[in-house]
Amino acid sequence: MSEALLTAGGGGAPAGPAPGARTFWRRLRARRSALLAAGVVLLLVLVAVLAPLLTALEGQDPTTYHPSLVDSATGGVPIGSFGGVSGGHWLGVEPQTGRDLFARLVYGARVSLGIAFFATTLQVILGVVLGLAAALGNKLVDQLISRVTDITVALPMNILALALLAVAPDFLPRAVLLALIMGLIGWTGTSRIVRAQAKSLAALDHVAAARLSGWSTWRIARRELLPSLAAPVIGYTVLLFPGNIITEAGLSFLGVGIIPPTPSWGQMITDANTWYQAAPTYLLLPAGLLFVTVLSLTVFGEGVRTALDPRAESRLATGTRKLRGRLRGERAKSAAQARTGAGSPAGPGTGAGSAAPTGAWSAAEPRTGAQAPVPAPRDDEGDAR
Repeated sequence: MSEALLTAGGGGAPAGPAPGARTFWRRLRARRSALLAAGVVLLLVLVAVLAPLLTALEGQDPTTYHPSLVDSATGGVPIGSFGGVSGGHWLGVEPQTGRDLFARLVYGARVSLGIAFFATTLQVILGVVLGLAAALGNKLVDQLISRVTDITVALPMNILALALLAVAPDFLPRAVLLALIMGLIGWTGTSRIVRAQAKSLAALDHVAAARLSGWSTWRIARRELLPSLAAPVIGYTVLLFPGNIITEAGLSFLGVGIIPPTPSWGQMITDANTWYQAAPTYLLLPAGLLFVTVLSLTVFGEGVRTALDPRAESRLATGTRKLRGRLRGERAKSAAQARTGAGSPAGPGTGAGSAAPTGAWSAAEPRTGAQAPVPAPRDDEGDAR
């Protein structure tokens, strides 16, 4: 996940207490895009949770082969239109194997969302614990955790995950192994946010008073720091989730993630690479679901982060007012320049290239204020002589 998301925590400035539930829902309801994204996310979660029930309604499962539903003469292309769509197979079947595509998609949602959920949970737990330890510990602890964080950030996550998965023991389920590796690598962003916020909060008077009263470090963290850290941590967490879905799909796409026959969206996209012309729905359905899921989670996460930030509305209103004032100023300046250019006489000072006749004036010159000059009369007799 990009380190640019560290701005979700607001940098090193104290975050302040999280808003109440009523204020949070009022801010969230004001953002219709976030509400729409939340509805999509809720629907996807329900599909993942109810995957066994949905496949039972269809009468299929994700692992059963149906060789009679594919054409062996063409290399395994599904028989029928739209990839073999029928009353018994709502979204068609998989090329070569004939496995039900709907069942594999809904079970793939359960696998992808489940791995991302547990990986995100582990990342947040490690990040909060190590961030608080760095902020409240002595200088040696702070420097040690900071150096470990810097080293972990410098490591390429995908390559490191590839190496760890290649040497991992086989007795661990691959989904659990993926969640563990992603969690042990991706905690650095949360740790940096918590450390920066906790250091700012630890300098406040009420925290210093609690320390002088003899409170333990754990009690100070639990009673004084964690309530104020809730908003930035939750805001960053909901932005971590879609990144972990992409990471799992990428590792499965590279062939080191979920092992067949367990379905996964990334694995299905990999298998569909050679069938995008003969059976395009086999590629478009998992890729489309992955895109919609990540987009919805990102939009919803941004809405939650903004609703949790008590300074978000004031910053947005201030930025909007400044933008409107700047636009009004630019329009007024452009209009003034247009009027000045249209009303100025051509002359040496204007760069027109030739001087105007003496006593002449521009017909477009505004005549407000002083009276316009009267042109000198021509001496026709003198000209005739």
